Amino acid sequence: MREQLAHQAARLMAEDGITDYAFAKRKAARQLGAADTQHLPSDEEVETALRSFRLLYQGESHHAILHQLREQALNVMQLLEPFHPYLTGSVLDGTAGEQSDINLSIYSDDQKAVILFLLKHNLSYESGEWRVTLMGKQQAVPSFTLETELGAPVHIVVLPENARHSGSRKPRAFADEAALKKLLQNGDEPEALMR
Repeated sequence: MREQLAHQAARLMAEDGITDYAFAKRKAARQLGAADTQHLPSDEEVETALRSFRLLYQGESHHAILHQLREQALNVMQLLEPFHPYLTGSVLDGTAGEQSDINLSIYSDDQKAVILFLLKHNLSYESGEWRVTLMGKQQAVPSFTLETELGAPVHIVVLPENARHSGSRKPRAFADEAALKKLLQNGDEPEALMR
């Protein structure tokens, strides 16, 4: 049942544009009549199923969408270069689809400097907060969402400078500008870049 739930959640994410793993798993459980939701598949199991689904059913169109999202991410990362941006999430790991957004992490202890940078470059944004675990504690950090005319929304999480050097806040997978360029040029799997 766990495997069926993972594949149903993956199908919902791929076909319906659902980006929230927890929501997709609960909806899959309802659709398959699985009343006991304590044993839902992990996000990693759904991600594996999603990768398989996209490869099997969305092949070329998915590759083109993913390439376009990665190109857009690279353009924004080049703009944000003073803040040492890193790409994370579904655009990096290859599970992103048409409705996916781009997730970047930058490092700065000065939120106002980030705001001034965005204003200086005439980038419209919405500010907010993102919950992350830093040094073993849940913390709220500033975030900004850039709405672009020709692409996906870009979510930027602003992490403190000490998080870069402490190793306490590293997503499962991340890529700097050079790694993303290599990924675009070679078509490598992200796992090969992160080792």
